[in-house]
Amino acid sequence: MNDSKSVRIDKFLWAVRLYKTRGLALDACRMNRILINGAAIKPSRDITSSDIITVRKPPLTYLFRVIMPVENRQPAKLVSNYLEDITPEAEKAKLIIRQTAPVGYRKKGTGRPTKKDRRIIDKWHGDLGDS
Repeated sequence: MNDSKSVRIDKFLWAVRLYKTRGLALDACRMNRILINGAAIKPSRDITSSDIITVRKPPLTYLFRVIMPVENRQPAKLVSNYLEDITPEAEKAKLIIRQTAPVGYRKKGTGRPTKKDRRIIDKWHGDLGDS
C-alpha cells in the first residue's frame, strides 16, 4: 500500500475498531473527543501515516500512532498492523483502579434508595472522580 494515502478520521476510527459504528466515531469527532496531533478536528479531516490520535473516552485518554491509514473495517487481529497503542501506563492504571473499586451493596428487601440514600451514593461516586 502507498504510505501517502489519506483517510477520513471517522472512517479510520471505525475501521480499526475504536468505535462500533461510524456514526459513533462521527459524534466523538463533533464533541471534540478526538484530537490529531493535539488539535481538535472535524470528522472529515484526513489522517496520514505517523499522525498521533488522542481519543478521550472518559475516564481514560488513549493515544494511538497511525501506522497505515485504512478505510475498510479490519479484523480485530489485524488492527495492530494499522495502529500502535502509545497510551501511557498511568492512564491504563486508571481503568484497573476503576474496575477493582468496591461496589455499593444494599441488603436484599430494602427497596429503592431514598432521596437521601441517592445523595450519599452520588457523593460517594463523586469521591472516586467519576462525577
